[in-house]
Amino acid sequence: MKPVIRLHNTLTGKKEALRTLVPDRVTMYVCGPTVYDYAHLGNARPAVVFDVLARLLRHDYAELVYARNFTDIDDKINAAAAAQGVSIAAIADRYIDAYHGDMRALGVAAPDLEPRVTAHIPAIIDLVQTLIARGHAYVSAGHVLFHVRSYAEYGRLSRRRAEDMLAGARIEVAPYKSDPLDFVLWKPSLSAAPGWDSPWGRGRPGWHVECSAMISQHLGHTIDIHGGGQDLIFPHHENEIAQGTCAYGQRYCQTWVHNSFVTVNGQKMSKSMGNVLLVRDLLRQAPGEAIQLALLATHYRYPFDWNAQRLSGARRMLRRYYESLARVHDVTASGSALPDPTVLAALRNDMNVPLALARLRALLTVLDDAETVAAQSVAKARLLKSAALLGLLRQPAHVALQSLCAHSLPQSGDADLAAQLLNERSRARRERDFARADALRLELARAGFAIQDKLDGPVLRPFQQEN
Repeated sequence: MKPVIRLHNTLTGKKEALRTLVPDRVTMYVCGPTVYDYAHLGNARPAVVFDVLARLLRHDYAELVYARNFTDIDDKINAAAAAQGVSIAAIADRYIDAYHGDMRALGVAAPDLEPRVTAHIPAIIDLVQTLIARGHAYVSAGHVLFHVRSYAEYGRLSRRRAEDMLAGARIEVAPYKSDPLDFVLWKPSLSAAPGWDSPWGRGRPGWHVECSAMISQHLGHTIDIHGGGQDLIFPHHENEIAQGTCAYGQRYCQTWVHNSFVTVNGQKMSKSMGNVLLVRDLLRQAPGEAIQLALLATHYRYPFDWNAQRLSGARRMLRRYYESLARVHDVTASGSALPDPTVLAALRNDMNVPLALARLRALLTVLDDAETVAAQSVAKARLLKSAALLGLLRQPAHVALQSLCAHSLPQSGDADLAAQLLNERSRARRERDFARADALRLELARAGFAIQDKLDGPVLRPFQQEN
C-alpha cells in the first residue's frame, strides 16, 4: 500500500491526505521569481521548501512533473531594460542564470519544467479569449478584465468576502473597470514598451493570467499541488483559481501549499529598511548547504526569522555531520539500507522537517557509536539516504569541511560568533571530546582570540597573532 502524504491545504484550512488525479503520478506547480534582480532570502525559502516536497514525492510516487516558472515580463524588468539600453530578454537571462547558480549552491534540484511567460503569449491570449467567450471577462479601453462577481466562490482561498474587500477601500478605481474588484488579464503597451499583437491591440498580459495559462499548457486544467509563498494567496492565487475554474469548468488545483514569511532580525525585508538579504551575499558568509540547513530548521508554515545565530548554528551542525562522515570515509555505505522510517514519517506529515532533522541528529549518534565496520556501513547509508530526502549531506566530507572551515572563522571583532565557539568548546570538554576542544581552541586562535581557563569558566580575550 502506498504511504499517505498529508499536507496542509490552504483552500480547506486542514491537513489532508494528498490525492492525485492519476494514480502514482503527481503534478506540482510553484510560483517562481520575477527576474529583475538577484534572488533574495524570500525567493530562496519556497525554492528550498518545495525542493524537499519534490524529493519526497519522487521517493513515494513513480512520476512527478514539477514546474516552477519565471516571470520575465514586468514593469520592473521593463524599467531595468530601458535604463540599461538592453532588451527585456537580456535582463531576464542575466538574472535567471544568477538564480540558477544561487539555487544550485543551496542544493535545490532543478524542476522538470521552467516555463517563461514570454514564451507563452499565444496560450495566454487563448485563455483570455475563452474567458471572454464564457462571459467571465470583458474588453474596456484596450484592456481585458476578469469580472470577479461572475465567479461566486471568489475569495474562498483567502477567506475574504467581496464586501470585505471593498470596505474601507481608498484607492481610486480605474475608469475602465466595471467593478472595483475586477482585475486585468491583458493591458495595452505604450509604443516604447514591450508588447505583442492581440485581438485587443498591442499589449501584454496581466500578472495573474500568466500562471493559469502555463499550468494549462504544461500540466493540464487541474493540477495536484500548487505552491508558493504566503504573500501570493491574495490576490495572485485567488485570481488564478478564478481564471482557471471559469475557463475550463473544473477544479483548478487539488491542494494548495504555502510557506510563511521571512523576516530579518524580527523585521520585514524591504529595500527601505536596507535589510534585503541576497543569496549571493550570504554565500560569501557561509557555504550554501549551511544556508539551506538554516532555512529548513523552521517548519515551512511558520514565519522564519533570519539572524546570524541561525547561520552559525547551521554551520556548526553541518561540521559535526561531516566530521563524523570523514571518520568513516573508507567505509562503503551499505547498498541495502533504506531511508529512516522516522524521517519519512516526519516528512509525510505535512513536511515536518524540524522533526526529520532531529531524527538525523539521532542517526548521527548511531553512526558515531557504531563499533564495527558492518554497523558503520549500515549507519552511514541510512544517514546519507535520509539526509538526501532533505537535499543535505550531498558533498564528499573533505570538500564540505574545507568549505566550512574557510567560511566559519570569526573575524577578530566578531565577539558573538567567537563566544558561541567558546561555548561549543566547553561542551566538547564536558563530553571529554578533547580533540574537538583542541580544534576549537586552534580555530579561535587563528581568528585572533586566546582562551584563558579560570576556575569559574573560560574567558576569551583578543590577541594579535605574530606574522
